[in-house]
Amino acid sequence: MRFSVWAPNAERVDLAIGGRNLAMERGERGWFTVDCAEASPGDRYGFALDGAEPLPDPRSPSQPEGVHGLSQVVDHGAFPWTDQAWRGAPLSAAVLYELHIGTFTPEGTFDAAIPHLRELVELGVTAVELMPVAEFPGTRGWGYDGVDLYAPHHAYGGPDGLKRLVDACHAHGLAVVMDAVYNHLGPDGNHLARYGPYFTEKYRTPWGGALNFDDAGCDEVRRFVVDNALMWLRDYHCDGLRLDAVHAILDTSAVHLLEQVAVEVEALQAELGRALWVIAESDLNDPRLVRSREAGGHGLDAQWSDDLHHALHAALTGERSGYYADFGGLTSVAKALNDVFVNDGRYSPYRRRHHGRPAGGLPANRFLGYLQNHDQVGNRAAGERSAALMSEARLRIGAALVLTAPFVPMLFMGEEWGASTPFQYFTDHQDATLARAVSEGRRGEFAAFGWRAEDVPDPQDPRTFERSVLDRSERDRPPHRDLLEWHRRLIALRRSHPALGDPRRDRVHAVADDGAGWLLLRRGTVLVACNIADGTRRVPVGAATARRRSLLASHEGIDVQGEAITLPPESVVVVEEGPPA
Repeated sequence: MRFSVWAPNAERVDLAIGGRNLAMERGERGWFTVDCAEASPGDRYGFALDGAEPLPDPRSPSQPEGVHGLSQVVDHGAFPWTDQAWRGAPLSAAVLYELHIGTFTPEGTFDAAIPHLRELVELGVTAVELMPVAEFPGTRGWGYDGVDLYAPHHAYGGPDGLKRLVDACHAHGLAVVMDAVYNHLGPDGNHLARYGPYFTEKYRTPWGGALNFDDAGCDEVRRFVVDNALMWLRDYHCDGLRLDAVHAILDTSAVHLLEQVAVEVEALQAELGRALWVIAESDLNDPRLVRSREAGGHGLDAQWSDDLHHALHAALTGERSGYYADFGGLTSVAKALNDVFVNDGRYSPYRRRHHGRPAGGLPANRFLGYLQNHDQVGNRAAGERSAALMSEARLRIGAALVLTAPFVPMLFMGEEWGASTPFQYFTDHQDATLARAVSEGRRGEFAAFGWRAEDVPDPQDPRTFERSVLDRSERDRPPHRDLLEWHRRLIALRRSHPALGDPRRDRVHAVADDGAGWLLLRRGTVLVACNIADGTRRVPVGAATARRRSLLASHEGIDVQGEAITLPPESVVVVEEGPPA
């Protein structure tokens, strides 16, 4: 077996394996290699730089003892996959479900998630999006401070556990999207800088040093990241990537790292013969991410659209602090539905500058829409879900607008039944100084939202994690059971009516009246009318000669005939409009 490592900062590198050190041969550009015939899967190994204690492999496929332990040899070809007939699925028709392995079940493992996949299928979900699983410090965390990008987290079940989950997802007809973090690495257990110029002083990110994508020595760093992206898709059979906070991937190269990832994923897609997706998260409101490369874009498949979330949240909760200052009532929701970005080049009071640019003629299925996600829940002081911030009636309105919107819809785990458990920010740093800094820094982050420091749970306290574990027994009790059925019916409606899957934005027409508290979304022959006011409202819909029938309503007895739909307080109805009688 051949071992290789890029370590241009070292004069000498030894492979530490089986209680002995093997000198490695230095090659071009700082690569060291050695053959070890006795090595086999399961063996522990590390690299000793210039006689120091062995470090984990930067490309370690497994870290059984965590970020500070030795690496483990893995044979990716040995896993008995059963998904040979799986050919992927189109993103444009997907309903995504974001989940965190550690809190999705009490056991918090890949294997423990498998028995619950049938529930997602029955809900109507078509793709599972996993929050980052690359090895991070300790046993509990969100995963965005990972340091061993090639190693699935040991506490979740390691490489084979992840493969079993993906294989089971495919058996249930579910695609799998892996959340990958390439804008920074966590500090705890991060040894990359000892190997080579993985980081650059040219830039800083909000989380620390920036990965080196355009400075001296960047070729191998770019290869490190691109190969990691391809690994999730090839070796773990994942169907897509969600790239975290790409606005913090700082790269002035003629070919941006994102474009390089997209190009190589497309090549892998052709090689494997199955659909592969690349989805970005960005706060820039820049459509160039998903515009074709021929038109000067990066050519990614889709991006998260926070503006729909922010507009819905502001309208349904009344919050206006922090970045919600840029959003108002239902007119902001209507703009998001029509134009994708609310901040599309207009002045942002929160940023105190103009922000974003118009989405142009891009189809709506290049954008994801959602009422909740891990960031928007977990980055609140107490991690409150929407169910803690708005009435059940408003939860129904929010779900209806997300699941009838022209965007690719995404749910956050537990959202479908209005989970009462919070999703709080939790960590398990072993370094006491770092742990204290994280706890103190977390409390200081929320001043812009007016949240008190004493209301922010300590991320290091195990109880913060324990509070965030889903209580699945709620699914069978009212009102959770009824909200779950509401989501099921909405997703089924989206599937059964072609107008709701149409990505053409010129066929989306949303209007709202903030004073009256109503919004009307028209998508071809389907109308969605909602009223968030505390009184009855009449929503004008046009010609009284059109025949209409209610497809799904939050309240009984809603009158959908005539020139206006009459809605009781905090209600929503989905209507199909036919030709005149």
